[in-house]
Amino acid sequence: MISVCMATFNGEKYIKQQMDSILCQLSKDDEVIVSDDGSKDKTIQILEAYHDPRIKIFINHGPHGFTKNFENALKKCRGDIIFLSDQDDVWKKNKVDVSLEQLKDAELIVHDAKLIDGDGNSLGHNFSEYKHHHTGFLWNLLTSRFLGCCLVFRRNILDECLPFPDDIISHDYWIGMYSVAIHKVKFVPEVLMYYRRHGNNASTVTQKSPYSFWFKIYNKRFKVCIDIIKRWKSVK
Repeated sequence: MISVCMATFNGEKYIKQQMDSILCQLSKDDEVIVSDDGSKDKTIQILEAYHDPRIKIFINHGPHGFTKNFENALKKCRGDIIFLSDQDDVWKKNKVDVSLEQLKDAELIVHDAKLIDGDGNSLGHNFSEYKHHHTGFLWNLLTSRFLGCCLVFRRNILDECLPFPDDIISHDYWIGMYSVAIHKVKFVPEVLMYYRRHGNNASTVTQKSPYSFWFKIYNKRFKVCIDIIKRWKSVK
């Protein structure tokens, strides 16, 4: 069973195009878990209008922000294979099939994505041009290559990563770094989705980091190593 976990917040502009690109690739037994962070627009109405039992909507009543919103969605999912999804991208028609094939000899994969603008026009770059893909832990500790909407992983990864440590910067960094330290991770060079950059994205992954050098050293590197060791010991 596949679970697609999507975090939403005021996503009415693009969410139908994204949801259409997802549902056509799922079976009747799969699910799309939507955690909404208090949208004030028509996001929920658009989703409810599908009348599709695969779409399961939950309101995030806990701490807000995209990391906690994704955590809420992940806690609700029941699938053996988990896809993460943003509200404003577009999946290519072969994303699910290729991902499942690549997962046959890995526990987590991260694939490439083509960058598009708000109107769906190509920006002339793939995500891998910003973050070159390497499988080593130290490579990713220095510069994270984990983009949440490009992650697909098995249930055991999710069970070990939940609940999220309180001090993590982002859900994808935590899941990716834990996985590459403990499990088999594969970087797939194939472009399997269109990654929309429109100026109001929750993620700033293709932009200059807002964090200071010392903050990144302490929070993104030292703390994540400590969290990985603690979690690994707790699940042994």
